Amino acid sequence: MKPWIRRGLAGLFAVLTLGALSGCGHYRDHAGWSASPEEQARHRAHVVDRVASRLELDEAQKAKLAVLVEKLQAQRAAWAGQPDARAQFQGLVAGDKFDRAGAQALLHKATAAIETRSPEVIAAFGDFFDSLDARQQGKVREFLQHRRGWWRRG
Repeated sequence: MKPWIRRGLAGLFAVLTLGALSGCGHYRDHAGWSASPEEQARHRAHVVDRVASRLELDEAQKAKLAVLVEKLQAQRAAWAGQPDARAQFQGLVAGDKFDRAGAQALLHKATAAIETRSPEVIAAFGDFFDSLDARQQGKVREFLQHRRGWWRRG
């Protein structure tokens, strides 16, 4: 193998290894789908503290943000559905044909869960956003404007 190819491959391997290791260095307290209630509470507190520090919130605003984060997490849990949602989905493809009626029923159940919690989330967000001053609202707008997803940065 030519030396420049070997060096190039070694450099590429080093870059990929460093990228993978740096990706592991982020905040590790993920309150994901299977997190315990304690982990979820710890994650909510982390999110509230982080946003509060960036927006320079006072205690009343921080309390409204905590309510909003709690409502969002409750809506997410309702959307996740039953603990056996994965098994239900596997049941849709267990036979030789896809169970379209079963899939539609799962979709209706998830949609109903979201629709029942959405007014609470909207009210909590409205209370939080209305409590912000003009400078803080501008920061929120700027964040939402620049937050376009992974592939459309900048």
